[in-house]
Amino acid sequence: MKFIDEVKIYLKGGDGGNGCVSFRREKYIPHGGPNGGNGGRGGSIIIKAIANLNTLIDYRYKQHFKAAKGQHGKGRDMDGLSGSDLVLPVPIGTTIYAEDGKTVIADFVKEGDAIVIAKGGRGGLGNRNFKSSTNQAPRKATDGEVGEESWIWMKLKLISDIGIIGLPNAGKSTLLSVISEAKPKIANYPFTTLRPSLGLVQVDYDAFVITDIPGIIEGATEGLGIGSKFLKHIERCKFLLHLLDVSSPKLMQDYQTVREELAKYSKILAKKPEIIVLSKIDLIPTEELQLIKSQISSILEKDVFAISAATNKSLSELKYFLNDILQNKLEETV
Repeated sequence: MKFIDEVKIYLKGGDGGNGCVSFRREKYIPHGGPNGGNGGRGGSIIIKAIANLNTLIDYRYKQHFKAAKGQHGKGRDMDGLSGSDLVLPVPIGTTIYAEDGKTVIADFVKEGDAIVIAKGGRGGLGNRNFKSSTNQAPRKATDGEVGEESWIWMKLKLISDIGIIGLPNAGKSTLLSVISEAKPKIANYPFTTLRPSLGLVQVDYDAFVITDIPGIIEGATEGLGIGSKFLKHIERCKFLLHLLDVSSPKLMQDYQTVREELAKYSKILAKKPEIIVLSKIDLIPTEELQLIKSQISSILEKDVFAISAATNKSLSELKYFLNDILQNKLEETV
């Protein structure tokens, strides 16, 4: 399925039905009173966040949505039926903006979040509503109101617990594929990942969601590569997992490149807690690995984890480590 995370659509609430002018006419009641019914209300458009969606592709090729109109009122005091509401499902993590693309209307962060975005018009009044002591036979009815209409932007930021960052070909997609049920594209060349991938990681009775985004290169925030386009999808993460290819001859430079691009993109993103993980440790001797871990830990003043997705080395330990961090974070917020 194609990944679409930003769309502009047109919404129109249903128009209300018109009121009816009618009079009671029966065999022995030649001059009965007014009995025109009211028009039905127009349907409204509701946007609702649901689970199991992670793209806005449904709104890429159909961009105009209109709710049903209300039916007109009829004689014999019969009111018109209201138009059906139109519910538009979106992924959790979708933000609704006004037409300017900047004014936030709603932000859906959990399943079931919903908003009425284009209200249907009220139905018109039938002539029975205008009867008075001085006007026993009113010939007046009102038209239904026009439904609300607007253009809006919908922009998606995926919601996950941990976001994987790193240079292209650092092994992010491979890591995601071996610790979760996700099946991202994997190949031995840069920019294999062209869109974010979500994976559910199961740890005993717990579970957490991890996101892999395309690799970040120097100059990403100026438009180089494709990683910066998807940085917004890790803005909601609780932690960042910074994956470094231990076989790289310029390990610290690789680290600084990614960190500098994060800082240029978002100060909030740059301040998120970070977990350093060395990948591809099966490519270097154990003695050299220990030296590299020690040096990086000393320079960054952070704990450093080392894994091999190819041989499953320390993957189980990493999963439990990440789960423990998330559980501790959860306890702090309770």
